[in-house]
Amino acid sequence: MIERRRFSRIVYQAQAALTQDSTEVTALVSDLSLHGMLATCEQSERLDRDKQVNVEFSLSGSDVTIQLVGNIVGLNNNVIRLSIDHIDIESIGHLKRLVELNVGDDELLHRDIEHLSDLGEYT
Repeated sequence: MIERRRFSRIVYQAQAALTQDSTEVTALVSDLSLHGMLATCEQSERLDRDKQVNVEFSLSGSDVTIQLVGNIVGLNNNVIRLSIDHIDIESIGHLKRLVELNVGDDELLHRDIEHLSDLGEYT
């Protein structure tokens, strides 16, 4: 099978709040990359696939919170695939460090960062 992902994914579990307008649901993040995330949510049917989702979760064992805005690219059996549309500089710094600590391959991480720079995905 050909690997189509351009970004390294890490397994990471954290509880997250997903918000769209006045709708807020709780989800469990199961993996992350510098470009997106995968989460499970028992209330996923409350989310509108065509609207952006505000996501907020804390890194375990710290007071660091990551906030991002994502687009739903897949929603199947309570599993939500999100691509990151906007993430602030502080959150991307924390996310980069988290991926860096878990990927274990500097070359892969630098490749991911180059792809992000080419896409202009974060501000």
